Amino acid sequence: MKMFINPQAVYLHREPVDFRKQIDGLAAIVELTMKQSLSSGALFVFCSKQRSKLKLLYWDNTGFCLWYKRLEKDKFNWPKKHEHTCIKIDEEQLHWLLRGVDISAIKPHKNIPFDSAF
Repeated sequence: MKMFINPQAVYLHREPVDFRKQIDGLAAIVELTMKQSLSSGALFVFCSKQRSKLKLLYWDNTGFCLWYKRLEKDKFNWPKKHEHTCIKIDEEQLHWLLRGVDISAIKPHKNIPFDSAF
């Protein structure tokens, strides 16, 4: 997906939302349920109950942008087992999610601090 922004963070709203909600309804979820700031430069991702539709919301310093994707024959691998309603992911994980990858099953290598070669 080509983005018009480089998001500071990407947050998933884990529970499905009513897809009749538009910008104002989704913005209310971001502030009241997810407890996030809309002006943070973050991207907020919402999924339908059927998991065949996604909406992405962000503020671009001049207004809200709402991006919508509908799958014709498949479902998104939306994270199910998580104790929080708001899940922070990185931009790479967002691209994987949009391509159908189960991001909750992927476990990257752990970062190891490097001190010196000698």
